[in-house]
Amino acid sequence: NLAERLKDTTRHCYTKKGRKESVGEHCWMASLMAFFLRDEFPEADMDKVMKMIIIHDLGEAFTGDIPAFDKTKEHEKTEEKLLYDWVKTLPESYRDEMLDLYKEMEERQTLEAKIYKAIDGLEAVVQHNISDISTWIPREYEMNVTYGYDKVAFSEYLTGLRDEIQKDTLKKIEEAK
Repeated sequence: NLAERLKDTTRHCYTKKGRKESVGEHCWMASLMAFFLRDEFPEADMDKVMKMIIIHDLGEAFTGDIPAFDKTKEHEKTEEKLLYDWVKTLPESYRDEMLDLYKEMEERQTLEAKIYKAIDGLEAVVQHNISDISTWIPREYEMNVTYGYDKVAFSEYLTGLRDEIQKDTLKKIEEAK
C-alpha cells in the first residue's frame, strides 16, 4: 500500500504531455537508466544500484515530494523518521537490507551509492528537458544547466553524459527565446 502511494504522489516536474510526473514514474525512469548504464560500470553491483533507486523516494509516500530547491534539513529529518518507523515494521531480512541500503546511500562512499545519486539527479534534468519549457519556473533555467554536476564528478563517463544533457538544456532554453 505504501509503494502504491508513489503512483499518485506528484513531483514538481511535468511529463511531455503536460501532466505532473509521479514519484513512481521518476523511480521507474531512473531504474531504466541504471539498467542501460550497467555496461559502463562492470565493477559495480548494478542490482544494488537498482534497489537503491527503487527505494530511494519511499519516504515521499509520507511527506510528498519537496523540490530540491525547497527541501530543508528539517524536511529530510521528518521524511527519514517516518520512513524508518515504517521500515522497522518489515520482516527482519527486508528491514535490515533496507536500513543498510539507506545508510550506504546517505554516506555516499561506495561506487553503487554514487551511481544511484548521480542517476537520481540526471533523471530529474532529463525529465525537465523532455517537458515543455512553459512548465519551468524561473529558477529552473539556471538549475537545469548546473544541477547534478557535483553528483557525477566521480565518473568521467557520467560527467560526459551530464555535458550532453546540458547541451539539450541550453538548446531548449535558446529555442524558447
